[in-house]
Amino acid sequence: MASGDKIDVLLYGLGAIGSFYAFILSRNPNVRLSVVARSNYDAVKSNGLIVDSQNHGKHTVIPEKVLKTPAEAGQTYDYIVCAHKAIDQDAAVKAIAPTVDENKTTIVIIQNGVGNEEPFRNQWPKATIITCVTWTGATQTFPGYVNHTKSEDMQIGLFPSSLSPSSLTEQARLSTFSTLLTKGGTKFAVLEDMPVQRWEKVVWNAAWNSLTSATLLDTHSWLASSPEAMPMTKRLMTEVIDVGRACGVTTLQYSLIDRLIEKILGMPPIGSSMRTDTVAGRPLEVDVILGYPYKKSKELGLSTPTLDAIYAVVTGVDYRLRNGVRI
Repeated sequence: MASGDKIDVLLYGLGAIGSFYAFILSRNPNVRLSVVARSNYDAVKSNGLIVDSQNHGKHTVIPEKVLKTPAEAGQTYDYIVCAHKAIDQDAAVKAIAPTVDENKTTIVIIQNGVGNEEPFRNQWPKATIITCVTWTGATQTFPGYVNHTKSEDMQIGLFPSSLSPSSLTEQARLSTFSTLLTKGGTKFAVLEDMPVQRWEKVVWNAAWNSLTSATLLDTHSWLASSPEAMPMTKRLMTEVIDVGRACGVTTLQYSLIDRLIEKILGMPPIGSSMRTDTVAGRPLEVDVILGYPYKKSKELGLSTPTLDAIYAVVTGVDYRLRNGVRI
């Protein structure tokens, strides 16, 4: 893509994380940004997207198009950034299909979980897919208004195709997206070993997201709640690492557990995005955070009693939320 050419970008999933990266991408004057909004559609359509960041200051983003569905765009895109909650990947694939040209579109996945890319790869085996793991703290305090903390980091890399090794075209598309992030002023790194990055993040999420959602406690309150809380958390992390290593991610190390415990204890208490969804009555990202490791453990014949129990409990919470069971 020549310098000065316009780059058409669609941001699908305008929650807190999607909004933050919409802001980052909008800082490049060569980007024509479209966004798909749901609950915040009216606010963003009327007033733009407001991002108040401790790192970048306060900004208002005016997208080229504000859409309720991707199909409304009436066009295909160079980059489709999927930052939606990973509660139904098959539905997301169907939703963005009208905007995908398999020969030109790069799909960028910024989500929690493992196994997220597979439905997109199954639908578009030749498409370039960039997978991303973000450690960015942001909250949408009311529709169209996002507060961003100082927490800001992301790892990105190509998700390989089974058809062939990464091509020069895929490398060029990864390089172009990296340039957009660089010009947006955000912190990130391009890595080749993305599976370990995804599994490391899912070890974090499997523990803190699930336990804070099941108890409605913040992280520190959970750890202080009983003498069993810390050992149980470590057992859960250990079992998820067991599954990741059995899936072939042998660079996933058990020393990660102490690093993650040290990291959480060095932070202010947090409640996790899944707990926020629980309190708000929204469906939970159970399948990609707990369900994928659980199902793989059964396929591989591993003993994961803590993971099994937490998966059952959080699935029950999700069932209540999805079915409107009153308490």
